[in-house]
Amino acid sequence: MSQTHNPATAASPIHATVDFNRPGKQHGHLMVPYSYNLGGWANLLIPITVIQNGSGPTALVSGGNHGDEYPGQIAVMKLCRELQPGQITGRLILVPSLNFPAAKAATRLSPLDGMNLNRAFPGRPDGSVTSQIAHYLTTVLFPLSDIVIDIHTGGRSMDFVPCATMHLVSDLVQRKSMIDGVEAWNTDISFVYADVAGSGLLPVEAENQGKIVVTTEMGGGEPVGRTVHAITQDGLANVLRQQGVLQGPVLTRRGLGLPPTRWVQALSRDDYRFAPESGIFEPLLPLGAEAAPGQTVAQIHFLERPDREPVPIIAPTGGLLLATRGPAMVAQGDCVACIAHDVDIRGLK
Repeated sequence: MSQTHNPATAASPIHATVDFNRPGKQHGHLMVPYSYNLGGWANLLIPITVIQNGSGPTALVSGGNHGDEYPGQIAVMKLCRELQPGQITGRLILVPSLNFPAAKAATRLSPLDGMNLNRAFPGRPDGSVTSQIAHYLTTVLFPLSDIVIDIHTGGRSMDFVPCATMHLVSDLVQRKSMIDGVEAWNTDISFVYADVAGSGLLPVEAENQGKIVVTTEMGGGEPVGRTVHAITQDGLANVLRQQGVLQGPVLTRRGLGLPPTRWVQALSRDDYRFAPESGIFEPLLPLGAEAAPGQTVAQIHFLERPDREPVPIIAPTGGLLLATRGPAMVAQGDCVACIAHDVDIRGLK
């Protein structure tokens, strides 16, 4: 009797030029086959670095899931260059620019197929480039890994208070490990979020495989200041130490003379505010400020109707204005604000 073909578990067409089981440090590529008008036998080469030393956990660290998000790409590239095997216990897999075509184009979506990598999981081996990348992570890199760290910012679309983030997974052992990993980033804010813009996320696929998943939202936009880069790089190194992959002392907020991280969550769709109409966005409350219930946090003006009163963006409940729209021009349906609420982390463990 023939078996039903399941593309989600079929072999990947992607070829790695590194040996994931070899001790030491290797720089190489993930070679993704694709064709274009001037290349029938072309390959997309995604840089990857593997560092292995002895027995221990495996951490997969990626930046550039979206190509217009820069702090993570820089942080991971620095680790590729600077870390040596003697500093590692176990294995570290580093992919600085996961969605490499988007990274080269500085766009959120891949210019090769128009896909959002963070909505492409579990992917397909016979799909487009983005789908093949997602499938390779699902079937090869995630199974190799114990810890998955995927570094994001708001890109061009949103600006966030820099924060380490996570989903509220149902497995309590996995959840506690993720909480500990998020807190090791030592950000002022730690954020539990929900998915309100579709399925197929990288963190969800890794979580479903039982991995300890830590993500971030490190600000946003094209100009990235030194403070955000420092938070990203210092936090990443500390999480790797806390997870037992990178050697060295684990820093805590208390040891740094800082108050405990503030845990907030946005789990209701109402916590995410969407533009009811297209126009020019004007924030009325600073990012990171406290919004009162019913307060107007922003408004949208109309180019063709200067006589018309702007449409208010209202916080339905009080909380922290964690994120706001990046570009001034908004289209109807764009997310323009996120209101997050304090949560007792002891109740989540």
